[in-house]
Amino acid sequence: MSLSGRAAKSHANNWAELRQHTPMDTIRMQLKTLNRQQSLYAKTKTMMKNNLIALLDQTYPGVNALFDSPVREDGSQKWVDFATAFWHVDCVRNMSLAAFAERYRKWCKRHGYNFSQSKAVEVHAGAQDLIAMLPRDALTKTMVRQAIDALNAVSASLERLKAEMRTLAAQLPEYPVVMAMHGVGDSLGPQLMAELGDVTRFTHRNAITAFAGVDPGAD
Repeated sequence: MSLSGRAAKSHANNWAELRQHTPMDTIRMQLKTLNRQQSLYAKTKTMMKNNLIALLDQTYPGVNALFDSPVREDGSQKWVDFATAFWHVDCVRNMSLAAFAERYRKWCKRHGYNFSQSKAVEVHAGAQDLIAMLPRDALTKTMVRQAIDALNAVSASLERLKAEMRTLAAQLPEYPVVMAMHGVGDSLGPQLMAELGDVTRFTHRNAITAFAGVDPGAD
């Protein structure tokens, strides 16, 4: 075979190999891009959350610490939803305990949260001595609601990005290897894969965990 013929065959083989790996490479590139977007949205969420808390400190101090319910799949949180309805401390303390407890019970049912009478008593009692710096008027309500809407929007986007990352990551052959590492969960796993790229470049599992900085656990 002539030199030009061997070169042509070599190029053909390389191109075939490239085409074979392109789908996985594309997924890894998309995963890395999504991870960067997730990082940006996470920082934005923190900023929006801090902004809302600072605003609520002037209308209902400590409302963000009333509940410790985890973030839902749609990005919503109980304290944020609560602050949407009870955006000013006067929304609570201007009612009798019985009236607030009933309204809180209906609110919990409407939003799918567990109701606790003792929690209603705790929230109502805690509101009695709080000092609000901003008045309970239309302008203050608008500012709080806008801040809540901004936080909810970025929270929902962040959760969608996480879901997309999980879907993409599950298509890669290294997915079970990374997910089997100790301390790696549904959120961290795809993030590690986004930064690690193709794990076949690592010679053994410990090299992966050393690069990632996580505990490999017991083999």
